[in-house]
Amino acid sequence: METCSTCATVLESTPAYTEDELSPQDRRVQCCYRVICGKCIVKNERFANYCPYCQVSTVPSSLPQGLREPPAYTSWPSSSSRTADISGAPPPYTPATPRRLATTDVENEKVASADDGSKENVLDTLHFLDHRHDSVNSLSLRYGVPVTVLRRVNNITSDHLLVGRRTVLIPGEYYKGGVSLSPRPIEGEEEETRKAKIRRFMTSCKVSDYDVAVLYLEQSSYDLEAAVTAYLDDDKWERDHPSQIPGKGKKADRYKNRGPFWRGL
Repeated sequence: METCSTCATVLESTPAYTEDELSPQDRRVQCCYRVICGKCIVKNERFANYCPYCQVSTVPSSLPQGLREPPAYTSWPSSSSRTADISGAPPPYTPATPRRLATTDVENEKVASADDGSKENVLDTLHFLDHRHDSVNSLSLRYGVPVTVLRRVNNITSDHLLVGRRTVLIPGEYYKGGVSLSPRPIEGEEEETRKAKIRRFMTSCKVSDYDVAVLYLEQSSYDLEAAVTAYLDDDKWERDHPSQIPGKGKKADRYKNRGPFWRGL
């Protein structure tokens, strides 16, 4: 049982060709002795003198033995002929009239002023944080602002850094309400003012002890200037009058003039 090498049709089952059909007979190639049926030769005339497996042609060719001929192609006209086919030159540009230029400038100024006005009308909203409930995700949901925009506007590189903030800005380009959901400090404005004075006292006097700052501010009824003046006066007096432990200086003077042997006693 033998089959066609191109369409895999069993050759014994194919009907015999008659002279009326004028169909070619089955062809056995000489290079690999495979058989190509007549139907394939009718569909592709190249199979009459070419082996698709060995890629060898039986007719004379300019290519070396074993190489395929390049596919046929249609030549394109040269660039000079294509350029010659273009009829005429493009139409000239129509110069703009001064009136049209003036109208365009006025329109541009109106658009620019409208853009500036819209930017000025967009104001950010200040939100005082309540760390028991507020987070970056909750603020994003409450105000309808994307999380990435909220982080970028407030320069928050990580969500846990929100604990160190007292307020955040809600960008006005996303939140058009303009009304803050937390417009006042959570602990009250008086407590916020008191903590602000404590921080200013600690930075002004370079005091790291929180209790010392509270003590001086309480003595001055939270008058920042009076508390700073009192602290600087006390600090100056301590520098002018260094503390001495009783008896320590006398004991040092007592054994000052003795030799190394007596100093060891």
